[in-house]
Amino acid sequence: MNCCGNEETSEPDPKPEAEAQGGSCCGGGHGPVSADATKAKPGQFTCPMHPEVISDTPGDCPKCGMALEQVTPVPGSGSTTYTCPMHPEIEEDQPGDCPICGMPLEAKTVTDAAEEHQLAEIRDLSRKFWIGLTLTVPVFLLAMLPMIPGVSLDGFISESVSKWIELIFATPVVLWAGGIFFVKGWRSLKGWNLNMFTLISMGVGAAYLYSVIAVLFPGIFPESFRHHGEVGLYFEAAAVVTVLVLLGQWLEARARRQTGAAIKSLLDLGAKSATRLKDDGAEESVSVDQLQVGDRLRVRPGEKIPVDGNIEEGSSHIDESMITGEPDPVKKGEGDSIVGATINQTGSFVMTVAKVGADTMLAQIVQMVSQAQRSRAPIQKTADSVAGIFVPVVIVAAIITFVVWAVWGPEPALALGLVNAVSVLIIACPCALGLATPVSIMVGVGRAAQAGILIKDAEAIETTEKIDTLVTDKTGTLTAGKPRVTGFFVAEGESEEDIIAATAALESQSEHHLAKAILDEAEEREISVPKVSDFESVTGGGITGSVDGQAWQVGKLDLLESSGVGIPDSLRTESEKLQRSAMTAVWVARGDQAVGLFAVADPIKDSTPAAIAELHRLGIRLVMATGDNEHTAKAVGRDLKIDEIHAGLSPTDKIKLVADLKRQGCQVAMAGDGINDAPALAEANVGIAMGTGTDVAIESAHLTLVKGDLAGISRAIQVSRAVMRNIRQNLFFAFIYNAAGIPIAAGILYPFTGTLLSPMIAGAAMSLSSVSVITNALRLRHLKLKS
Repeated sequence: MNCCGNEETSEPDPKPEAEAQGGSCCGGGHGPVSADATKAKPGQFTCPMHPEVISDTPGDCPKCGMALEQVTPVPGSGSTTYTCPMHPEIEEDQPGDCPICGMPLEAKTVTDAAEEHQLAEIRDLSRKFWIGLTLTVPVFLLAMLPMIPGVSLDGFISESVSKWIELIFATPVVLWAGGIFFVKGWRSLKGWNLNMFTLISMGVGAAYLYSVIAVLFPGIFPESFRHHGEVGLYFEAAAVVTVLVLLGQWLEARARRQTGAAIKSLLDLGAKSATRLKDDGAEESVSVDQLQVGDRLRVRPGEKIPVDGNIEEGSSHIDESMITGEPDPVKKGEGDSIVGATINQTGSFVMTVAKVGADTMLAQIVQMVSQAQRSRAPIQKTADSVAGIFVPVVIVAAIITFVVWAVWGPEPALALGLVNAVSVLIIACPCALGLATPVSIMVGVGRAAQAGILIKDAEAIETTEKIDTLVTDKTGTLTAGKPRVTGFFVAEGESEEDIIAATAALESQSEHHLAKAILDEAEEREISVPKVSDFESVTGGGITGSVDGQAWQVGKLDLLESSGVGIPDSLRTESEKLQRSAMTAVWVARGDQAVGLFAVADPIKDSTPAAIAELHRLGIRLVMATGDNEHTAKAVGRDLKIDEIHAGLSPTDKIKLVADLKRQGCQVAMAGDGINDAPALAEANVGIAMGTGTDVAIESAHLTLVKGDLAGISRAIQVSRAVMRNIRQNLFFAFIYNAAGIPIAAGILYPFTGTLLSPMIAGAAMSLSSVSVITNALRLRHLKLKS
């Protein structure tokens, strides 16, 4: 039995060549099938003999019984997915045209192959435009020069020869250079997804076919088609319109390439190589792609940090502006996390790799930006609803135009009717309507990413524009979220260094959240921390232990007083001042006497006051919602001029607060960074997560601020307002252009001015309309943002 289930015979194999090349008895190979040979997607199964048979699971072909073979990607194609910027629901494994609107599909992720395909498209359009233009010029001159008073070509070339020259030169322009428009137009008719290419192919095709018949069979035309006894030709209109549309497509392709500039620039930020330390301490230069979690790398001054990780040895100042949008370098030391693609400025350090590949912050930013650029804003529904009926309406308008001119127009009525109907078909531009929103979204999302704002989807941009109330958490949002020592007081005659050393020794054994603040203070003062013995933690009170043979206590005032420790009046007075300033007092006692007092607070971020002033300027009402006590919340709110303060809130209370504000008619944004903020972030009209916060908070939010401060919120609002303003400008232009252009093309001005719109002018206007929309959107790349 052979592979097809047939009896083996002793007859010679009739297809030895196929067998020698790996074919089977039935001509089918047993190797994997390439995706370019079937409509099946990579990973699916198909039959080599019957590629129309496609299955998601292995099995046998129902037609020939052969085992189905798995489809492999086309070599060099990778796993790039292509989509349409106007119809993101369209996804293909290979480049091509959108089956709905006819636009070239764009890669969802930037790859070398996708970039090369886009450049090839631009080169192809450029070549066709310049060759088409060269051939169109003589056609245009032959048709137009005789219309100039006093100019005649009779002495140079006869009219019959002129007609044939026009036909010969116009044919390659229309059929070769403009052939892509007829292919797209035919596809739109087959799938009944009428679009701009339907109109272009019908208009240019009608003008060209009419002219060809007029040259080959002029006798079949009645007098109503003749002017001074001659049948008019429109080769120049067909050729010029084709060239102008090619010019528009070429300029549009170049402009669309620029809309992805933000992602390209983000990808270019990444380091290409790294210096890895071997186990014996030797260094080796490796590609970033070879790095693994746990690798130790050396980063020298001026180098890019290869991937995300933590500093193991050394310290430096890091330029994080390419990720956060903030120009000031950030000091980083041992144990601090660092982000790949940022630049090491002054110091040399050794880092440990924490994240590689798609897990790095840069990769996640690129992924989020790419997804957001392909999402659709609610305002797009308006344009979609109009575009859905636009092309059929234009075709009807063209038919009506022809009939009206044929019945009531001056001689040659039918010829004028045809010309005006062609002008109506060509001038209409549904593409301008369709592009009005997505190109602005693409550029705006990219600009936001450059400013350290990651937008989850296009709807967030539209909603953010309407925000009038911002609910914000305190800790980690308004404040740094990392308590630090803001003041230190000692009893008369005591040594600051001794007290800090002993306190740090006890706190080094503690897990309390304030312990690190005191340890950091000792480190900043370069004070050595001694050993501690007899350490004990007093629940709700503090800690005790022995340092250098002396008993020490650190904690609340109640702990000291319950132990009979004496409290100097000077320290008690300072403690009362701290309470009024919403700071935490950490008492220190040696033996039976209080000797010092630390003031610990979660400081307000340096950028917060200016950010709040900018938010107020933008007309935003600020509401603080914190789980902290009312005394501390009011102190912070008073200093920052917060409009409304709610303290002691649980996660449930925060949700209720957001819901209540929404019921009052407020458009609410919620900013937070903790797990306790996640439910309220999801409840708000717009949830804004700090990039320094928890993954849960970031996942629940609509916007993420990489830097993690309020200045990013004001920038996000500025971006959203600029994008929505840009979209409305585009839609206004597209609506006005079509509303005015179609009646003019139909000849509505003829009774008043005696002039008609040439199909050539209509073609130029149509081409420039789409380019104008894209050019307007590209202005967002240079948007100035106030911090």
